[in-house]
Amino acid sequence: MLGGLSLAGLSACGQRQAAAEGDLLRVAIGGMPDSLDPAIGQFATAALVYKQIHGPLTDYGHNGGVVPGLARDWSANDNATRWTFRLHDGLTWSDGTLLNAEDVVWSARRIVDPASTFAQIGDFYSVLNAPEVLRQEAPPEAMGVRALDPLTVEFEMSAPISFFPLLMREFYPFPRHAIEAHGSGWTRPENFVGCGPFVVSGAGALSLQLRRNPLARNPARIENVHIEAVEDAATRQRLFRAGDYDLADNPMANQIALLREQIGDRLHSYTAPKFTYLKCNVDRVDAATRQRCTEAIDRAFIADNLLPGVATPTETIIPGSEFVSEVLAMVAVQRERGPLLLRCLSGERERIAVVVADDLRRAGIEVDILATPATELYQAVDAGDYDLALAHFDRGLKSEPNFMLEPFAPGQFADNMSWYTIDNPASSEFTALIAQARAAVDDTERDALYRAAEAIILEHTVVIPLFHERAFWLISDRVEGLPETIQPMLWGGAELIDA
Repeated sequence: MLGGLSLAGLSACGQRQAAAEGDLLRVAIGGMPDSLDPAIGQFATAALVYKQIHGPLTDYGHNGGVVPGLARDWSANDNATRWTFRLHDGLTWSDGTLLNAEDVVWSARRIVDPASTFAQIGDFYSVLNAPEVLRQEAPPEAMGVRALDPLTVEFEMSAPISFFPLLMREFYPFPRHAIEAHGSGWTRPENFVGCGPFVVSGAGALSLQLRRNPLARNPARIENVHIEAVEDAATRQRLFRAGDYDLADNPMANQIALLREQIGDRLHSYTAPKFTYLKCNVDRVDAATRQRCTEAIDRAFIADNLLPGVATPTETIIPGSEFVSEVLAMVAVQRERGPLLLRCLSGERERIAVVVADDLRRAGIEVDILATPATELYQAVDAGDYDLALAHFDRGLKSEPNFMLEPFAPGQFADNMSWYTIDNPASSEFTALIAQARAAVDDTERDALYRAAEAIILEHTVVIPLFHERAFWLISDRVEGLPETIQPMLWGGAELIDA
């Protein structure tokens, strides 16, 4: 409650600031980004802010598809192993420095170079030598990306990938000159340089201030944005109803029906790539126990009672796919220690973990729940310190159904199940099918390959699907110009009708 009062006070300051500086979009989100540097940040809130302050190589259209970003157009060779992107002429960073193809090349190398950042393969998994650079087996210059001229960038692939431009919607080139001048401090407001519709103009422990970037290719229509982190969903929606915010994400999932009665069409619902599941540590939980877990959980009860109108129970990862277990022969392994350790986020998600644990106990599987903040949970899972983890991801605007399986591929953010070993035929087959799916040009063939890969990971109970969710946002009547069919994450085109 004290935090809510403090944040409300910050909102009042933001409103007074707006009177002096022009119109102000006031936004409440569940937490602060872990970094404003796209080569470092991992949180969903970071991905949301990146869309405002950084310019992607390609961009999201109003229907979620792919449209030009920094690149005006792109093309591939016949087998999609070489992609060429042509930049718009006259691009600049927010400080007026020219933005060219060499910036794009340097940025791609920086993302996978462990000497530069908390390196990750991200969406460059198919780029030639990117995995080797990540493992420090090759220098960054060996990566398959080069500038053909000041406006043309070429990516060479180690394997065909038919949808590479879709992945580039979240590749944000960096201002090399600012990073070399300020190091890790380049994202501070006084040093920040970007090419998105806004730039960072101020920052506090629980807030960010953005200002319109007039040098952006598509400058924002709103002058200022004030973002506040309000961790408690009940507080976010209460302050939205009080008029302190224009946008607020993720209202309380168990109050959607009540909210709809209270605020009507200011509550917006979206089809979203949101997935909740149990991540299984295959090194610590045998296959027979994992199978008993998936059979014991009453997904419909969780969806109907904890997340009514929000969650759809599922036994699959890809929305709309079908899976019938072949009930593989599984040999029980005698556990030499106590109950299964089920890790989860503290707060609202802990209620789901309690119901899951009750279901498992009724099936004779003892469970201890350990609820922690997000950072501690992620660190524990990465270190393998869990038996089961109640996991959740939101792919944001990546609404393509097959993209829901990609996080479980090798090197991606959800591959930490201890499943990938050299002598594991199942994970090897899964990896091969994912590679074939990425290369498939025909949509029907690609769908079939992704579903074949999904069947393998489900047959071996590496993950236990629970439900898919819709996304909900609270949007004030004074906000116009946001796309209607996708989540309101592209603020550059928004307008305030009373500004």
